[in-house]
Amino acid sequence: MRTFLLRSTALACLVLAAGSASAGLFDDEEARRAILDLRQRVEAVKQDQVESNRKIAEEAQRASDEAAQLRRSILDLQNQLETNRAEQAKLRGQNEQLARDLSEVQRRQKDVSVAVDERLRKFEPLTVTVDGKEFMADPAEKKDYETNLAVFRKGDFSAATTGFVDFLNRYSQTGYRASALFWLGNAQYAGKDCKSAVVNFRSLMALAPEHVHVPEAMLTIANCQLENKETKAARKTLEELVATHPSSDAANAAKDRLSRLK
Repeated sequence: MRTFLLRSTALACLVLAAGSASAGLFDDEEARRAILDLRQRVEAVKQDQVESNRKIAEEAQRASDEAAQLRRSILDLQNQLETNRAEQAKLRGQNEQLARDLSEVQRRQKDVSVAVDERLRKFEPLTVTVDGKEFMADPAEKKDYETNLAVFRKGDFSAATTGFVDFLNRYSQTGYRASALFWLGNAQYAGKDCKSAVVNFRSLMALAPEHVHVPEAMLTIANCQLENKETKAARKTLEELVATHPSSDAANAAKDRLSRLK
């Protein structure tokens, strides 16, 4: 705008100067033509300036519109970024919850697996060693045998007799059979049922001749025979004991009894 004013002032001065000069140098017609020409030039300059100002205004408006559009785009981008951050935070929260849920499921599965293993172990056969003999036994079988033996050792021979009879009936193929027959015979002997005791001791001897308790079983058979006044049979049993198991404590006791029988 300042440039336009300067140009206008300069042109006006030229017009005035031309007018004064034409008064002295040219006639009226030439002066009018000169003035018209100058006016046309001034008008052209004005038109150029108006057009220039219009273009500048249009460029300024376009720049303003572009700036406004850019601001809107930036705001939209910021909003989108905020939305994305919120979605990411939500997803992180969901992932963390899923991780916790997965961890909880895995923990529960482990607990269930441990519980199942423990339950299965209650039914899985165990390797046991009783009276020098190793064999496989069910946990329930092992428990029942040990329970009956504990009853015998407490001195409840009647309950022990009932328990071992039931045990042998329920576990007909048990690896505990020889030992159970021995303790059953002892319970019956303690309960003064020598007849049943002898039957079970002889069953033990037939089932497992090398069983660790056979010498004791033979000695108790001899005791039953002596109590029943079967001296000849008792002597035979004691002599057989000494002959077959000479190194056993029962054989030493048998020797003592034999010496007193003579």
